[in-house]
Amino acid sequence: MSSAFVGARALAAQATTRVLRERVTLDAALEAVLAGAPRALVPPARSLSFGAVRGFYRHEAILQRVLTQPGKSLEPLVRSILSVALFELEDARTPDYAVVDAAVIAAKSAGRSAGLINALLRRYLRERDSLQADIAKSPAARYAAPQWLAARLREDWPDHWTDILAASDAQAPMWLRVNARRATAADYVAMLREAGIEAALEPRVPQAVRLALPREVGEVPGFADGVVSVQDLGAQCVAFPLKLEPGQRVLDACAAPGGKTALMAEREPKLERLIAVDLDRKRLGRVRENLERGRLEAEVVHGDAGAPEGWWDGVPFDRILLDAPCSALGVIRRHPDIRLRRSPEELARMPAVQMRLLTAAFRLLVRGGRLVYATCTLTQRENGALIRAFLERTTDAAVVPAEHWDGWPRLGRADDCGRQILPGEASADGFYYAALTKR
Repeated sequence: MSSAFVGARALAAQATTRVLRERVTLDAALEAVLAGAPRALVPPARSLSFGAVRGFYRHEAILQRVLTQPGKSLEPLVRSILSVALFELEDARTPDYAVVDAAVIAAKSAGRSAGLINALLRRYLRERDSLQADIAKSPAARYAAPQWLAARLREDWPDHWTDILAASDAQAPMWLRVNARRATAADYVAMLREAGIEAALEPRVPQAVRLALPREVGEVPGFADGVVSVQDLGAQCVAFPLKLEPGQRVLDACAAPGGKTALMAEREPKLERLIAVDLDRKRLGRVRENLERGRLEAEVVHGDAGAPEGWWDGVPFDRILLDAPCSALGVIRRHPDIRLRRSPEELARMPAVQMRLLTAAFRLLVRGGRLVYATCTLTQRENGALIRAFLERTTDAAVVPAEHWDGWPRLGRADDCGRQILPGEASADGFYYAALTKR
C-alpha cells in the first residue's frame, strides 16, 4: 500500500478532527492541514474529508450500533479516521480491505488504537446489510443529520422535512454566473461545449449556468478573467426582488464575500452609487478581489451595518440588500460542516442579531425605496416569522409582494412575507427572500 494512499486519508482525518475540536469550517481546516502537503494528495484529501464530514452523523449512528459499549465517546482523531473509512466503504470505489488497512495504518501512525478501529470496521463489514436497513428507518440517521436539526426541520416543514434532509445530504452542483458585461450565458455555454465541458442554461435566471460535473475553480474557463463567477442559482435570484435601475443609490449590507455585490454591479452598470459594507475586515478583501476580477466598481467600506453612524453619510438609499448572518441550513450540502458546528443554542440567538441589522438598515432606506432581506437558511424564526415581527413594530414598513418582483422565476414556496426556496429545488440551495418598502 502506497504512502500516498494512506497519506491522503490521514490528512482528511486531521481536517475532520479540526472541525470537531475547533468548530472551524472545513475549508479553514483543509487550508491549515494541506499547507505544504504534496500537490498530488490535495484532491483526494479534500474529497475524503468532505465525504467524512457529510456522512458524520450517519457514521455516528453506525458506530453506536457496532460499539460494545453504546454511547461511548471516541477520541476525535479516532472518530475522524473511522468517518473517513466509513465514507469510503459506503462509496465502494476502493476495495474494502484497502480501506480498513489504510485506517489501521493511519491510526498507528498517529499513536491511536489501531485494534479498536480494525475491530469496528470489520464488524461493520460483516453486518453491513442489517446495519444499513436499521439506519434507513430513521430519516435523521439515513441522511446524516443531528437529531435536533431533523426535529427543527420537521417542526417548520412538516410536509417537506425528509426531502430537505435528503437534498442536504446530496453533493451540490456547481453553478456559475456569467458576467453580463462580458458575455451572454448562451455564448459562454457554447464556448464550454467547444472545450468539451458539458453545461446547461437555466432560462428562468439570466446569466446562470450549471456545470454537468463540478471542477476546481482554477479550471473553470474565464474565471480568472472575470467572465464568470461561482454562485449558486438561489443566490442569483436576489436580482429579482431588488429591481435595480439606473441612478439608484444601493447598499449591500453584510456584503462579504461579495458575490451579490458583484452581481449588482454587473446587472446595472449605471447605478449612482454602490456601497458594500461588512464588519469583517479580512473578508472584505474577498469583496475587493471579486470586484477586481470582474472589472467592477463599488465602494468597499469597513463598518457595522447595525451601527451605520460610524460610516453612513446621511443620504438615504434607494435599494438595500441585507444578506443577513444566519444559521445557513439551506447550504449544508455545499458546507456539510455546518451540521457539526451549529447548535440549537446558536440558532436561538440568530433572530436577535437579524432583527438588530434589519432595524438599522431600514432606517437608511428612502421613502418608496426597497429593502431586500435574504438568508440562506430554512427556519421560520429567521425568515417569515422575523419579518412579521419587524412589520408589527415598524409602522412605516410594508411588504412588496412576490408578484411584483419583476421576472421572479416561480421558485420557492410563498409565505405572507416572501419566498422560500428549499434545497434541491431547480438544483438550487435553500434561500429566503422578502422585499420591504418604506411608506
